Amino acid sequence: MTYCLGISVKEGLVLAADSRTNAGVDYISSYQKLFDFSVPGERVIVACVSGNLSVTQAVVHQLGQDIKNGAKDSLHTIPTIYEVARYIGHEIRKIQDEDRTWLDQDGIKFQCNFLVGGQLPGEASEVYLIYSQGNCIKATPETPFLQIGETKYGKPILDRTLTHESSLDAIAKCALLSIDSTMRSNISVGPPINMVLYEADSFEIRHRVQLQSSDPYLAKIRKYWEWALREATHNMPDPEWNRVSIDAEPDFALE
Repeated sequence: MTYCLGISVKEGLVLAADSRTNAGVDYISSYQKLFDFSVPGERVIVACVSGNLSVTQAVVHQLGQDIKNGAKDSLHTIPTIYEVARYIGHEIRKIQDEDRTWLDQDGIKFQCNFLVGGQLPGEASEVYLIYSQGNCIKATPETPFLQIGETKYGKPILDRTLTHESSLDAIAKCALLSIDSTMRSNISVGPPINMVLYEADSFEIRHRVQLQSSDPYLAKIRKYWEWALREATHNMPDPEWNRVSIDAEPDFALE
């Protein structure tokens, strides 16, 4: 399992991913899950992956080969991010179809998901989630983030803190907290964390970072977040015991 997220706001994008894969509690390893296919000054395309490692590696390899071989359709020629997402979806289906018989034979799950974000000339910056079936959805101002992998532990932070108007620095901190909270609750998500920040209309990724679990900055924000949560909990109003809300329907008989 893994955890990746893409956030799209007015100022630009943040994409982040952990690096852990596991095939049981006694076989845990790290593989890169965030890939940069950008051409600085011309186009920005970043992809994150989750799911069956052999399938995602094969798809990423094919994306690179299409660029290297000068294919008519590649991440360096396709004109819109939506078409990029559809192209990646097509490659996912193609690899799965090639291996399906043999994977099914041994009961191996071969589903995977991709996040792709970036900006091409004449377009706004965007983030898409590409499903294992090859179809896709886009982040919107109403729902500015998309997740793949082990999503449930990191989602509450994003739900409560992000808006389309949030600054890029704010969403970068939210992304790190979301991944760190997931690592805290699930051993199948782990470091290093890779993250990129993209400023809309710059057509160049100028901010990227890789963080190990022991990184001083990650430890600092983890400590601050835990302290802030404890303080907020302590300062919340106490429950009003032995009362029933006027709008509530009690499931017991009052004497």
